[in-house]
Amino acid sequence: MAAGGANSGREAVPTVALSSGKPMPRLGFGTATGTLGQAEGHAGVKEAVLRAIDAGYRHLDTAAAYNAEATVGDAVAQAVRDGTIASRDELYITSKLWIADAHPGRVLPALQKTLQCLQMEYVDLYLIHFPVSMRPVPVGAPLVVKEELVALDMKGVWEEMEECQRRGLAKAIGVSNFSCKKLEHLLSFARIPPAANQVEVHPYCRQNKLREFCKAKGIQLCAYSPLGGKGTPWANDSVMDSPVLKQISNERGKTVAQVCISWVYEQGDVVIIKSFNERRMKENLDIFGWELSDDDRRSISDLPESRGNCDFMVYESGPYKTVDELWDGEITAGQRNQKVVSINN
Repeated sequence: MAAGGANSGREAVPTVALSSGKPMPRLGFGTATGTLGQAEGHAGVKEAVLRAIDAGYRHLDTAAAYNAEATVGDAVAQAVRDGTIASRDELYITSKLWIADAHPGRVLPALQKTLQCLQMEYVDLYLIHFPVSMRPVPVGAPLVVKEELVALDMKGVWEEMEECQRRGLAKAIGVSNFSCKKLEHLLSFARIPPAANQVEVHPYCRQNKLREFCKAKGIQLCAYSPLGGKGTPWANDSVMDSPVLKQISNERGKTVAQVCISWVYEQGDVVIIKSFNERRMKENLDIFGWELSDDDRRSISDLPESRGNCDFMVYESGPYKTVDELWDGEITAGQRNQKVVSINN
């Protein structure tokens, strides 16, 4: 694992080499919010991204669905003008193809729109956001209309993702929320294998099976919601309220967030962290120079496993009738009893 370049006197965030494109910083700054970019307002997101770059984050994670790409682009352009970074090339930018555009014939235009919003010539990584598609809906319709969910034409969509990479519009391509089974199917026909798979990972959702599969196939696992995504529709509230994690944090003199991020980082994953609070942004970068003990790791490995809620991607007439089907059975029994939350609420 190589270290990143100089960073205004700060210790650079280590990077990891991917199967394609440039090395990815192991800690990324996420721009998803509980209301997908709307509650804080565009000014709030822009200021948060500027503060994150100033704090030392060099990996920015966004998506068409977050309604934040244009704001991220504005922030990056300002950071260059202000001299915080010399150029956009100092950053690693990830964005994602939304399910309404996950159809043959719509992938390239969707990425071109993303690049226009970002004011950039390329993204470093472009991901299929979910392993499902949705028929296009009228402007102003909810982000997910369950009745319009349809099966993903994985081969047709991936061929166009590969074309995006061949054209240099995406330096690397990958997926998000893909199970082992779905990755295996993708790999059976992919000419360019996915460089990364971004999924939920935290002490209560450890993803050991998926991590081992990805490692064997040369796919980098990227972790979103390392703190459980509290306050989002997909939240797993077990994490920040965990007595075990609180005890570990007290013993280490660290925050629960730092314990979670450190644990995910120790697994070899890239960690996507989201906080718009400047103090917590800096705290979340402070995971170097210390590590969890073997006892800490054993305590975490004994925690009951449960995923956050992905109910908004399942429907009785859709391609997946249950969350268990969405994850191809790679799911714990306790998770099937979680509350139902809709992303449209």
